[in-house]
Amino acid sequence: MTTAYDGARDAVAAASRRLADAGLLVGTAGNVSVRGDGWVAVTATGVVLADCTAEHVSVVADDGSLLAGTLAPTSELALHQGVYRTTATGAVVHTHAPFSTAVACVLDELPVLHYQQLLLGGAIAVAPYATFGSDDLAAHVRDALAGRQAALMANHGSVAVGADLDAAVEHALLLEWLCQLQHRASALGTPRVLTEAQQTDVIEAAIRLRYGTTQENPT
Repeated sequence: MTTAYDGARDAVAAASRRLADAGLLVGTAGNVSVRGDGWVAVTATGVVLADCTAEHVSVVADDGSLLAGTLAPTSELALHQGVYRTTATGAVVHTHAPFSTAVACVLDELPVLHYQQLLLGGAIAVAPYATFGSDDLAAHVRDALAGRQAALMANHGSVAVGADLDAAVEHALLLEWLCQLQHRASALGTPRVLTEAQQTDVIEAAIRLRYGTTQENPT
């Protein structure tokens, strides 16, 4: 029998498999969710995310009660629900992606080396360390996400958000690429950081040229 949550559960499972295929989700480490009207569809705890199916996604009401599924939700449910309570975000992706996690073990902030980082809002904060699944961690991540589409978590991993699942996944993939760029550039020397003026120029050019959108070829 189909339910009102089936589409969301399928979408979360598909996003989890895509992130695992890209190497951002390894084994059971990480979690994915999408927001509904008064509920969240989120990966269950202990699920091998590369094999995630709709049956591995639980639907939880805002009060924490289980609405659909038979498995307990991720231990990071407080993190997901906290983001949804304080933002208009439609989806949340939390990973232990290798380059993002490495940067989060060293830096206090990911500076803007490449203009594509502006799609995430600019320099990316590293949330202070706190035990996984804790209210403290959830609060730190919410603070780090202010004005941004992604945040790093000290000695832990990363979080990316978006208006929908596709956007959140794309932001997670972009963050991992940017962290890989930081790693490689740092190995060569001291990376050049884009100035505030250069970042402003990029934003103005992107608006003028409608950067990142398909357009009809002018005749």
